Amino acid sequence: MQPDRHQRYDRYYREEDCSLVDFIEVVECHRDVVRTPHAQSVHEHVPFYDCSALSRTLEDPLSRMGLQQEWADVLEQGAGVFVLKRAYADTATIDAATAVFEAIIHDERAAGSAAADHFAKAGANDRIWNAQQKLCLRAPEVFARYYANPLLVAASEAWLGPCYQMTAQVNVVRPGGAAQQAHRDYHLGFQTVEQAQRYPAQVHAMSPFLTLQGAVAHSDMPIESGPTKLLPFSQRYAPGYLAWRRQDFRDYFESHQRQLPLEKGDVIFFNPALFHAAGENRTANVQRMANLLQVSSAYGRAMESLDRVTMCEALYPVLLERIARDALTEAQTDAVIASCAEGYPFPTNLDSDPPLGGLAPESQQVLFRRALQEAWPTKDFVAAIRAQDGRRLA
Repeated sequence: MQPDRHQRYDRYYREEDCSLVDFIEVVECHRDVVRTPHAQSVHEHVPFYDCSALSRTLEDPLSRMGLQQEWADVLEQGAGVFVLKRAYADTATIDAATAVFEAIIHDERAAGSAAADHFAKAGANDRIWNAQQKLCLRAPEVFARYYANPLLVAASEAWLGPCYQMTAQVNVVRPGGAAQQAHRDYHLGFQTVEQAQRYPAQVHAMSPFLTLQGAVAHSDMPIESGPTKLLPFSQRYAPGYLAWRRQDFRDYFESHQRQLPLEKGDVIFFNPALFHAAGENRTANVQRMANLLQVSSAYGRAMESLDRVTMCEALYPVLLERIARDALTEAQTDAVIASCAEGYPFPTNLDSDPPLGGLAPESQQVLFRRALQEAWPTKDFVAAIRAQDGRRLA
């Protein structure tokens, strides 16, 4: 008996099964489940924290743990976002980093590069990929001042625990800059619908616990400048990684999203599963700059480090020969490739290996399969996989 292709499997989500009615119920009900006693105020359900009042809290281990638990509750079951007001009380540090970032943007534009964006047209906004490394190497003294901020550590550890890994990408939306489309973020947010549907429900639940999104305001951000549009509580909708592309969900997002004005030196943190999008800059003179913090869990890594490029080079002629004489089925070939080549395109250097034409660059496995399907000579495959590896490490 053939399986029913329309049968529903609880462990797998499908885009067509996503329910706007269910989504609205999740977003609009039980908004008071999280208490935020440390917050100075709450706007649009989002707690705001006065950082000048948090220093003693962070210095005491038990008080610090209580605050971190509050932040984690907000990210998981609350609004999904919180704001740290005046996290950088001395905005001279922000200005120094801004000057470095503007110089990097100028140099990269002069070199003819236009960084591709995941959810907007390349060149529509100014973006610096790998801003973390670029700031450190170009101006290490500015880097040291900028990241000598215990609040960044406290917020990151509240969601991810210790030993996290910090990366960052600078985004500048000039006057007239268009808005992004509503989306969720890395990891599953960077998958196509077809790819995301292959991951079981527990991975959809796990994905937002692997990363934390943050943004440091490098300029004042009045509403008309287009600060990030947010839909509080939307991270609670389990199949949301499949729903965000659907027009009915996007329409709901646009009619119910909230924007929070920020000041230079404020920091916002949010759950990567929160529906969000950069807003349109309707001003004539505000250069809206944010340093987007992408913080990753220590646990998103393999136990051993393998030289997968060399493994692929050794394996390719064997598979090519066996396929030529019909000694391997397609399923068997995929199984061998999966045990050898890297299936995930991240981490990579997004300057030299950008997500052109999609949300992610080509992975080793995709390149390997493409070469076999087209029967490339071994020397061509070796050259291609080495070039790919060079782009990832450049």
